[in-house]
Amino acid sequence: MTTTTTVSFELYVHYGQAYLVDATDDAMGPQGMLHDHPTHPVGIIRVEDGNAFLITGLHTGTVGFSVTVADHDPGADTDGYEDIVEISFESEAGEVTLDEWGGGDVHEIPELPAGPGWYRLRYHAQNMDAAAEVDTSREIIDRYLLQIWPQDECEPRVVQSASRQLAYWRRPR
Repeated sequence: MTTTTTVSFELYVHYGQAYLVDATDDAMGPQGMLHDHPTHPVGIIRVEDGNAFLITGLHTGTVGFSVTVADHDPGADTDGYEDIVEISFESEAGEVTLDEWGGGDVHEIPELPAGPGWYRLRYHAQNMDAAAEVDTSREIIDRYLLQIWPQDECEPRVVQSASRQLAYWRRPR
């Protein structure tokens, strides 16, 4: 039997940031911008030490956000989103939260199905360019889907790329 659970919520962002944080005692979330993968940049999601740094098009305001946790690859939603990238993530605790910038709300995420270990993160984005042009909004312009499932560590990859924002964040710095 396969298991897939999705939670959806409004996510407040500032500086276009949100954080997937492992529930280990020492996990405090990223302390600043994490570096992109040196040889396979995916731009809008970066991973380091049990944390993932997620970038949004909107600088400040509310975005639509969904997280799907599955015990298998749920498949990318290539019709519903412009940009889709993947990266590996190691969870020490087998539990994660999605945290808003600056100590804002903490959103509970379903328990990871394989407990501690390696997972794949697939980050989908829609309307990043339109949201970046607006900069600040209380209306939802851009929306995101983060899929999480158990998978051995492997190279990051871009599944689909259509926005100027993704191209910008993938540039070498």
